[in-house]
Amino acid sequence: MTRKTWRNSILAVLLALIGLAVWGWRDYSHFSTAPLHVAAPGESIDIGRGSSFKEIVRQLREQRLSTASPLYWRLLAVEMHVAGRLHAGEYATPPGITPRQLLANMAAGKVLQRNFTIVDGWTFRELLAALGKAEKLQHATAGLDDAAIMQKLGAPGEQPEGRFLPETYAYVKGDSDLDLLRRAHAAMQKTLDALWPERDKDLPLATPYDALILASIVEKETGRADERAKIAGVFVRRLENHMLLQTDPSVIYGTGDSYQGKIHKADLTTDTPYNTYTRPGLPPTPIALPGKPAILAALHPAPGTALYFVARGDGTHVFADTLAEQNRNVACYQLKRCNQ
Repeated sequence: MTRKTWRNSILAVLLALIGLAVWGWRDYSHFSTAPLHVAAPGESIDIGRGSSFKEIVRQLREQRLSTASPLYWRLLAVEMHVAGRLHAGEYATPPGITPRQLLANMAAGKVLQRNFTIVDGWTFRELLAALGKAEKLQHATAGLDDAAIMQKLGAPGEQPEGRFLPETYAYVKGDSDLDLLRRAHAAMQKTLDALWPERDKDLPLATPYDALILASIVEKETGRADERAKIAGVFVRRLENHMLLQTDPSVIYGTGDSYQGKIHKADLTTDTPYNTYTRPGLPPTPIALPGKPAILAALHPAPGTALYFVARGDGTHVFADTLAEQNRNVACYQLKRCNQ
């Protein structure tokens, strides 16, 4: 081989190596910024505690999120200075996410968060049922009665009804229903502690718990923001005048599982601790989980003279000062005898 031929061969090899390096760099760059292979929205990857980088890459390939060489993943981690700093947990893999973005999330511990909403007016039983259906949430309350749940929440002896603030709470895989209940319980207590000192003067409510009970009744009577304070005003005046509250939602709550969607005359005359047609004052506990607007209404009822109200059938209510006027309204809006 002549010197010239040798030089040409070396040059050809060098050019080939340079070309290969350029191709490799372009391929690697494309890998780092191209979206992962996400089959459908809502996918995630769950990295167990103690997983090595090699195991993480293997899991990505097993879930078919990536078919790239493990070497590319290692180079990317080194480039980003995150090798050995990836946190365990569940991570979202939404459509469009790139390897670079996923590793950044893992390095920052930006685990997937889910939301659970406690709905205004739910009962505690409905809350537990909804928690039981929440995905990726550990169900630590399974098999526990109300007393045991409150004991675990650090509130022994408390009745659970009404004690949890309706809001949306974020949680991550590994959290339990007790964790969410603990936060909602603390949020309700914090809300009462903040709102109770600012209440209207001379309310017939001796404690924040009384306010919670009244708020739960208001919550179940109406979902309209413009009526909450009016309805609270009716009940406050009835308490002040030593009148029976006569609120159907409380009676329904007291019937428990026997309620079949319609209240009967016998229900109004059958005495239970929650029958406000037979027992004076507030029921012994809240009858639902009241939201902050209902609590505010109970603490700041609208002034007026109305002592009665009846549903129109369209979500609104008509108010009355006297029993005679109330009877006419009942005949009109409940019995459809407006002209009689």
